[in-house]
Amino acid sequence: MRSRSKLSFSAVGATPRRGSLTFKQALLTLLIAMLISTVAGSIELISHASNMRQEVQLRTAQQLAIVNGAAAEAAFQLNPDLAHQIAYGLFNDEVAWVVIRDDFGRSLAEFNAVGEANSTWLSQRLFGDVLHHQTDLEYYMGSDLPDAIVGNIELRLAEAYLTQQFLERIYSVVGLSILQAFILSIVVITFFHFFITRPLLKVHAAIIGTDPTQPGKWPKPRLRGHQNDELGHLVDSLDHLLNAFQQGLEQRDQLHHLSNIDGLTGVPNRRLFDQFYKQQWHIAQHTQKPLSVIFIDIDNFKEFNDHYGHAMGDDTLRAVANILHHCIDPSQDLLARYGGEEFVCVLPNQDHDEAVSIANGLREAVLSLAIPHAFSSTHSDLTISMGVSSMSPGQSISPETLIERADQQLYQAKKQGRNRVATSKRPA
Repeated sequence: MRSRSKLSFSAVGATPRRGSLTFKQALLTLLIAMLISTVAGSIELISHASNMRQEVQLRTAQQLAIVNGAAAEAAFQLNPDLAHQIAYGLFNDEVAWVVIRDDFGRSLAEFNAVGEANSTWLSQRLFGDVLHHQTDLEYYMGSDLPDAIVGNIELRLAEAYLTQQFLERIYSVVGLSILQAFILSIVVITFFHFFITRPLLKVHAAIIGTDPTQPGKWPKPRLRGHQNDELGHLVDSLDHLLNAFQQGLEQRDQLHHLSNIDGLTGVPNRRLFDQFYKQQWHIAQHTQKPLSVIFIDIDNFKEFNDHYGHAMGDDTLRAVANILHHCIDPSQDLLARYGGEEFVCVLPNQDHDEAVSIANGLREAVLSLAIPHAFSSTHSDLTISMGVSSMSPGQSISPETLIERADQQLYQAKKQGRNRVATSKRPA
């Protein structure tokens, strides 16, 4: 209507007089447009406040989910440098305070903004209940083991910064409502909805639908007409970033796997043995089920290395580890390299007699390899000696004692001539 008024003024070549119908029409049109714009702006502000809260929560949750794995690694390794880098990456204008702690509650890294402004009723009303965030750091222990809580990460958002961002939006909306007419507002809103807002919402929905554990498989949106503009570049940048995160997660998982596997033999190492044994000990105590340990040592291996060479010795270690591993049930038992030519086998839910039977099977399996050992002082082929120790249900014994008794029985097996299984007459 206002546009028609302007055309009318131009056509007659006259200026609308105050109090004329044309003037009233123009004024009424302007007032209606401003009223509609104000109402629309108010509705938009209310919606923006709700959306901004949701976005802040979602963005913070996604940031915490993305860094959870790396932060858990830092807490598990008690690595303050890595924790410092992660905390520094989270610390920005929107985050006023962030701290990473280990599972003892000790701070590994902390950043705190200086001179944080006092809260106001508006900031408390808008963001008071979404400022504080805390999440546990879950460390992946293996496919057969539950994730371990190794610490937590806690942060507090900058109340003044969020309020400032919201107020800036208010000024923008109010200013736009005053400056724009009703028709122009509709045109702009329609244009932005079809060409800007809707594509952004597609990107936003795709990000929300992304699995934090597999960011590289996010549902990348296809935006028609935006392949070569900023929105298209934004989607490409997000795709590159999420794929980089995916690669980082895969590298972390690979490093975690390598940190628990013996590099020479390919079986679990001493570190994984300590974790597995500790866990199975507590399970056995809780469920009142037996637990057995077998210590294994290759007989006269020093002489074997001295005469056949370390290369042949390494091949022999791999062959022994491989056949021992195939003699147990990997779904519940664990064979690990304890150090040098020593191996250890943990047998949950296996009593004394069952453990002795398995140990004899291990001994026979190594003999079946028929690896010549001409320089052995006891046998012509490679052999192993073993010590077995078991814990009966309800028995009061420490985990260290069970290990020590298995080691003592291994010593007895060597003392008695090697190539044998030694055990106490009754379960330890």
